[in-house]
Amino acid sequence: MTIKIGIPRATFYYEYFPMAQTFFNELGLQVITSAKTSREILNAGIQKAHADTCVPVKAFYGHVESIKNKVDFLFIPRITCLNGQTVYCPKFLGLPDMMRHAIDDVPEIIDTCIDVRTTRFAVWKAFYSIGRRFTNDKFKILKAYIKSLYALKKYKNLLMQGLFPEEAIKKLNNPNYNIQKKQDSTLHFAVLGYPYTVYDEFTTVDLLSRLKKLGVQITTIEQVPYSWIKRQHKKLPKRMFWTYSDAVVKSAFHFFEHKSVDGIIHITTFACGPDSMVIDYLKFESQNHPDMPFMSITIDEHSGEAGIHTRLEAFVDMVKRKKMLKMNTSEVYS
Repeated sequence: MTIKIGIPRATFYYEYFPMAQTFFNELGLQVITSAKTSREILNAGIQKAHADTCVPVKAFYGHVESIKNKVDFLFIPRITCLNGQTVYCPKFLGLPDMMRHAIDDVPEIIDTCIDVRTTRFAVWKAFYSIGRRFTNDKFKILKAYIKSLYALKKYKNLLMQGLFPEEAIKKLNNPNYNIQKKQDSTLHFAVLGYPYTVYDEFTTVDLLSRLKKLGVQITTIEQVPYSWIKRQHKKLPKRMFWTYSDAVVKSAFHFFEHKSVDGIIHITTFACGPDSMVIDYLKFESQNHPDMPFMSITIDEHSGEAGIHTRLEAFVDMVKRKKMLKMNTSEVYS
């Protein structure tokens, strides 16, 4: 009987799922993911999580609850540090323990810690220890690991080309999957935020799709080359402590400086500790660039579709008018 590994469709799913899926499949295991976030999944998470927890973590509880009876193991690694300098949100590091204590009858959790600051080849050693749970064939584990790295590289390349995670994952799993052609866009926005927030269609009330319908081309932090972010290091006295926060702040600084987009939208979640600092950094920087339209949207489990869509429509209309006025003015003086 095939062993089933459960991976919740939340948190690190949007960044590393293809790597994990390839690794486990190469070992002969079946990977099962939870469905997309829904009202039922979020409500189940809200009932289990503490009230002051951010929406992504509440949703994670619900995703685990929805697949716990369908799998033999849950894969919830403690990804601490992958770049040697910044760390991930401490709530993410505690997810395995939180799931064990809050959810009844939870299956065995694979919670291997991955921290490149502790030892050389930390990622390989972590995956090797995971592989040893299911086979003693060292070559098979190594082969699975190499293929998983290749899958992750292909996935990152697809994201850089402008695909969103769900599209990129479908393309990886089915090379014949037809990618929808990009619609003609009159505006170009940078939509910045943590991947597990930006790409969750339910909690953001389908914000990205709404922007596309309004004729907006979208760039997210997954499509920002690291070289751009690296150039922004000098603008801060030191790196942000948290990995995603560091990427969001410096991506925003890049767009403020180079004016390569028509506007910037920052998406945050209520009760997010790191974002309490990120928002201030972005607001202060926006004051130095009054010619760059900037808006921050805070979401939680009570966010209403009508309210957010109204704000988006007003922001798009304002930027569109501003751009047309600028074009008309330049024509007068040309």
